Amino acid sequence: MNKQKIAFLVDSGSDVPEEVIKKYNMHVIPLKIIFKDQEYIDKVDISAQGVYDRLDEEIPKTSLPDGETIKNMLLKIKEEGYDKVIAVTISSGLSGTNNMVRLMSEEVEDLDVFVLDTKNIGIGSGFLAIRAASYIEKGFNWEEIQEKLKKSVEKTKVFFHVPTLEYLHKGGRIGLVSSVVGNMLNLKPVISCNEDGIYHTVAKVRGNKKSIQKTIDLAVAFAGEAKKYDIALAYGGNEAEKSMKSIREAIQDRLPKIQHIYEGPISPALGVHTGPGLIGIGVSILDDEDEKKSV
Repeated sequence: MNKQKIAFLVDSGSDVPEEVIKKYNMHVIPLKIIFKDQEYIDKVDISAQGVYDRLDEEIPKTSLPDGETIKNMLLKIKEEGYDKVIAVTISSGLSGTNNMVRLMSEEVEDLDVFVLDTKNIGIGSGFLAIRAASYIEKGFNWEEIQEKLKKSVEKTKVFFHVPTLEYLHKGGRIGLVSSVVGNMLNLKPVISCNEDGIYHTVAKVRGNKKSIQKTIDLAVAFAGEAKKYDIALAYGGNEAEKSMKSIREAIQDRLPKIQHIYEGPISPALGVHTGPGLIGIGVSILDDEDEKKSV
């Protein structure tokens, strides 16, 4: 437990790397994958590939835990001796998790809960949990951490190459993304979340190879002239994983100021809505002002 007795609560859709979850004892709100014949816990008893293997038969639904489950998680955190909680969730524009955590936190006495709406999804959200942990380690106080996290939202972005919009459309998560992408022209969308945390189209490129290259270009452009940044690579399924080595090499070549690079599969909950073949590249810009020696 850190000196300030601050706990972390993240949802599984934020794709916080497993090593980070273990290092900082982060509590994970498990999203649900619901097929007609069975219900699965996100990342616990089903993988994204496991979802993809069944998509031809059925497109499942996703759901957040009920309020009582989240309340019990907060009570458990309190019982462990924590006074404060940083709760990091995927965008409120894409899921009801953020609002549910906010409501349940009001029912737990003597526990100060800061609920951050990351306006993002996947590792784009997870980056904010990583940032929060680093702020605690560097000695920032509770109020400083909250303000810095709010400012960090706009410094974090993830871009997704999505081979098809079929699953976003069927799942009702299409947001501001045009559902007509021109199959005859082989146009492939690159999507992200806008300032309101809603999916939108960033680019449409002909063919998967050029779409992946455009995703890399957009990530590089977002990093811009920043002095340092963290990078994350995410993939949806076994086939997409095969592309990771070449993408990682391309990113490292063009972004030489990387501090940390994370890599891993997307959550099954995200996979339900994006389908197989997703490639995600996340960027978290780090500022010199975030540096502070622990006291």
